[in-house]
Amino acid sequence: MKYFRLFGAFLRVSVMSELAYRVNFFWQLFQSILSLVVSLIGLAVIFSYTSTLGGWHPSEILVLVGVYFLVGGVIGLIIQPSMEQFIESVRDGTLDFTLTKPADTQLIVSIKQADIWRLIDILLGLGVLVTALIWMGEKVGIWQAGLFILMFIAGAIIVYSFLLILATLSFWFVRVENILVIFQSIYEAGRWPVSLYPGWLRYGLTFVIPIAFATTIPAEALTARLNWETLLGAVGLAVGLLAVSRLFWRIGLRRYSGTSA
Repeated sequence: MKYFRLFGAFLRVSVMSELAYRVNFFWQLFQSILSLVVSLIGLAVIFSYTSTLGGWHPSEILVLVGVYFLVGGVIGLIIQPSMEQFIESVRDGTLDFTLTKPADTQLIVSIKQADIWRLIDILLGLGVLVTALIWMGEKVGIWQAGLFILMFIAGAIIVYSFLLILATLSFWFVRVENILVIFQSIYEAGRWPVSLYPGWLRYGLTFVIPIAFATTIPAEALTARLNWETLLGAVGLAVGLLAVSRLFWRIGLRRYSGTSA
């Protein structure tokens, strides 16, 4: 409960900060709607020439688009803003103040900043998901919904751990913000099923930069495509990568010398 209260305090500060620039809401709304419209137009054009794409039907691809926006919203809401602020705090030495707090430092830097306008992407993603499931005529049972939630959580943990490892590189290198920008660009590939890509790229988007675990696999859970091997692999990778990111964080933190150096 202490950590939930801490997250609530950081969230309130972020809300107050963002409300001072409310025009950001309309800009984010425009960007999100434009991105969704472009995605839907692209799908309409593609499926005017074919009935399936990488073995996925139009309604199933729409489920994937919904998951893409939903996961992207979660990343943009709390994970990426916090990682960006953490990188900045290492460079300017303000991480010193975080280290003095009576709470786990990794937890603090992971939830310290929020971009509340990315809630728009989460709402759009949920809306697209509901629309796609209605189009499919699919009744999502408790078991199927549970698998989706499990894969969604596993995917979020995998992305968080991966971004934490990238951000922790700031203990060794001066400027690593561009790595997060590159990740965001690569995440664009997640709007399409990973089976669509050639073998080398499919491997890269699954095991090198784990985009598939964030988008394709949760979508597979909702479209009855998920098998037990993939499910266990996703859970195992989430647990393993979380442990590795924690270890890497502790190694990096020992290198931090603060502003007094």
